[in-house]
Amino acid sequence: MDASSTADALAEVAVLAEADALAEAPDAHEGPNSCSPSHVGRGQGLGSWKRAPHAVKEQRLPGVAILPAFSDPRLFQIFSLGILLAAGAWFRDFSLRPAQVALTFAAGLLTQAACWRLTPSKPRTLRSAVITCLSLTLLLRADNLIAHPIAAAAAIYSKSLFRFRGKHLFNPATFGVIFAIILIPGTWVSPGQWGGDVAIAAWVVMLGVLVTNRARRGDISWTFLAFYLGALALRVEYLGQRWAVWAHQLESGALLLFAFFMISDPMTGPNDRRGRIAHAALVAAIAYAWQVGLYHTNGLISALFFAAPFVPLWDAIWPARKFEWTQNGGGHVLSANPDSRLCNVGAGGADARRAA
Repeated sequence: MDASSTADALAEVAVLAEADALAEAPDAHEGPNSCSPSHVGRGQGLGSWKRAPHAVKEQRLPGVAILPAFSDPRLFQIFSLGILLAAGAWFRDFSLRPAQVALTFAAGLLTQAACWRLTPSKPRTLRSAVITCLSLTLLLRADNLIAHPIAAAAAIYSKSLFRFRGKHLFNPATFGVIFAIILIPGTWVSPGQWGGDVAIAAWVVMLGVLVTNRARRGDISWTFLAFYLGALALRVEYLGQRWAVWAHQLESGALLLFAFFMISDPMTGPNDRRGRIAHAALVAAIAYAWQVGLYHTNGLISALFFAAPFVPLWDAIWPARKFEWTQNGGGHVLSANPDSRLCNVGAGGADARRAA
């Protein structure tokens, strides 16, 4: 090997080491996804970053390029929701017809394909649409065949219609359920369909923890449960009821499903941890007032729907990098803005591990 080749090899190793150090080092002002020259390399601009040979090598890290899809939390959520739907239909006798399930997926996936024209810069993957369809079949009940496909189409379309600073405002499944029960006759939500089986509650918690840990959103789930169950505990104490009444709430499959699979949606929740805590407290307060104070049904879903417009407020008070799915649909990244994808190299590496 001649001296020039050796020098080039040593220079490339030094650049890789510097990039790794910058990715691991915490910085209060600039994250590892920043497009500033300090994160691009000494004396390099954004154009150099695009052409840098080590940028390609970063994407070929083990576990990122070989099996990138298995780092995607949505796959775990699809698996978990599929298990819950199958178990509910088999063991709990959900009032859900196979034709309703088929029409839900047909309408949802076709609408998602049509919406790609509205947001061409977004990743073209059907995983989020599948999650929305699974959630609708778990939550929504109807005495006809048209309610579910209409709700699915409305839910998917809401992601492109109601947007603010690159984020869709409403959780799609929540929007679809609210849309259906308000505008479509013969629809309802049946939270009691899960019963109070401890085994089902344990399965929901186990699968929910798996999903929220993969998406780094367990904080909002546990915070919501703490606030909501804490408010119910105060009510039990104030009314002098037996604590078995409060313990029964812990076995509610509907409550646990909401906490681990709906409010924890990283695409519609606040970006910063402090914002997620504030949002969880707000949703818990609205749900408690809706059900206990006003004696209305569907308190959890209604609370998440009405609290959605506050997410931009939390993001303004506590700015943080926005959660995004990667362009190929596998894994996830955190970016400062919707146009910063060029800076999100190695999304499954240090940046994904440091997700707020």
